[in-house]
Amino acid sequence: MEHGFIKVAAATPHISVANPSANVKEIIKLMEQADACGVELLVFPELCVTGYTCGELFLSDVLVHSVSNAFDKICEATVGKKALVFVGSPVWNKAKLYSCAVAFQNGKVLGVVPKTALPTYSEFYELRHFTSGKNILGSIKLCGQAVPFGTNIIFAAENNDSVRIAAEICEDMFIISPPSNRHAQAGASIIVNLSASNEIIGKSDYRRTLIKSQSGRLSAGYIYASAGSGESVSDIIFSGLRIIAENGEILTESQLFESGLTVCEIDTQKLAYERRKLNVFETASNGYCTVEFSFDETGAELVRRISPLPFVPSDFKSVSSRAELILQMQSRALAERLKLTGLSAVIGVSGGLDSCLALLAILRSYEILGRSKKDIIAVTMPGPGTSAKTVKNVSGLAAAFGIQIRNIPIMDAVEKHLKDIKHNGKKDTAYENAQARERTQILMDIANAEKGLVVGTGDLSENALGWCTYNGDHMSMYAVNSSVPKTLVKYLVSYEAERIEKYKEALLAVLNTEISPELLPADKGKISQKTENIIGPYELHDFFLYYTVRFGQKPDKTLMLAVKAFEGKYDREEIKKHLSVFIRRFFTNQFKRNCVPDGVKIGTISLSPRGDWRMATESNAEEWLDTVK
Repeated sequence: MEHGFIKVAAATPHISVANPSANVKEIIKLMEQADACGVELLVFPELCVTGYTCGELFLSDVLVHSVSNAFDKICEATVGKKALVFVGSPVWNKAKLYSCAVAFQNGKVLGVVPKTALPTYSEFYELRHFTSGKNILGSIKLCGQAVPFGTNIIFAAENNDSVRIAAEICEDMFIISPPSNRHAQAGASIIVNLSASNEIIGKSDYRRTLIKSQSGRLSAGYIYASAGSGESVSDIIFSGLRIIAENGEILTESQLFESGLTVCEIDTQKLAYERRKLNVFETASNGYCTVEFSFDETGAELVRRISPLPFVPSDFKSVSSRAELILQMQSRALAERLKLTGLSAVIGVSGGLDSCLALLAILRSYEILGRSKKDIIAVTMPGPGTSAKTVKNVSGLAAAFGIQIRNIPIMDAVEKHLKDIKHNGKKDTAYENAQARERTQILMDIANAEKGLVVGTGDLSENALGWCTYNGDHMSMYAVNSSVPKTLVKYLVSYEAERIEKYKEALLAVLNTEISPELLPADKGKISQKTENIIGPYELHDFFLYYTVRFGQKPDKTLMLAVKAFEGKYDREEIKKHLSVFIRRFFTNQFKRNCVPDGVKIGTISLSPRGDWRMATESNAEEWLDTVK
């Protein structure tokens, strides 16, 4: 596939114990299905050629012969198919029996990886039949081919440095130092695990946690395929669990007790960026054998779900817990700053989303400090662009929160200032910014006069786009929303509306108000200046911001993902237009971000020049814009 994606699948065939001929038919059937889906990496369970529960039959000459025939059939079945296929099987090598992952592609055996950790506790007795492959690196002859045999093998794509695959088998994942640790240090970006892990109460959750954490710890993709139906149920049962994970996130997983394929894509470019960014990833490839395989980067359609709101969890339960954590972080950070300085919070309240969220953080911080809400200095400063709707919103918030909001109109002061500088009267940038700076001046002077600290209301999306007035709303003494993107601001306000009944009506009114700086004259009392009509939808800009900053992604890949994520809502040309706007604004407004006030970091993305984002003001956007085609 393109853009660093590799289409992968975990497969669970129905097994006939000790019957390789029947099992190969099931394996090949799933290989055919995977090929029709464009799968490039296919993983089967441990010992699926024979079945995991063969017992003493593993030592039988009959099974030895049958497995050899099975390998020939599997190898032949891969001819003309692009997938690299890992199949679990017993393998005899130099008078010893190993549980192995055998790698096939296009009529060739590429390598054989033996299992390292052989469990001998409870229901497991693998040492009775098998030998550990620990520290082995040699060769073996299979299907008439001499191939590497050992635990330290990397399967590397010939034409893509980010696609490097290594294998571990079942129990290998459960031990203190899994082989995948070494594999990742040797450069493996994807780990495959061929497993036969039986099901007991709670075990699937435990495995899920291990897979999720291991993929995150290694900044790797992880494909897990376990044995399922057909295995002996004399004392145990297998569920056929299949999981595909990436960098600490479960991308997809099967239901328990369900055979078949589980398909998704792993983004190896993203994984490579994550390792570059962390810059603490130790590399040690000594003793590893690299086996190259062909990798087709064209064709298959992306089936992986791409969330249009990457900053917002997809399920309500996660949204609620995430919202509570963020509000706690904002309010506790602000409480610490207020406690340290001994000042009162000063905030400009517009009746819009951002100032509403900042005010909610102030209310919580005052509760933490045990201070009276009467000490909050909230100011509304209506100007030429102020609408009747936002005026009503401010009144509603004051009543719901039980606070006093001072009303200081700025019309006369702005008009005099514009006359003083001999402004021509046009509704231009100077006209708009004079209002924003007048409001900031009022807040700063009130803070000085009344021992206050000006709490900023601007959010991460505005910082990214430069959608703020330099030395106007751009400036404050502590910016509680500075790393909260606009799409998340909405969810935080919604959360508080649901959490506190007496706030609900006032907060819903704010949520139902168009986003606007209100710097142009209102139209018969209604908002005339709508931000998203000028710069584009915030949901698109937040999507672009996430993939540009979090993963250093090329714009053409971001465009491709956005087209999929917003299918049916925005067409490709519209997304392309807004992406170009984002890139230009992001680059040209770095000078504003170079001098932003302090503000708490709440997520993986922050544009603070003191912390996460250092960028020269003179950085040129042309190379980025050139990829938007």
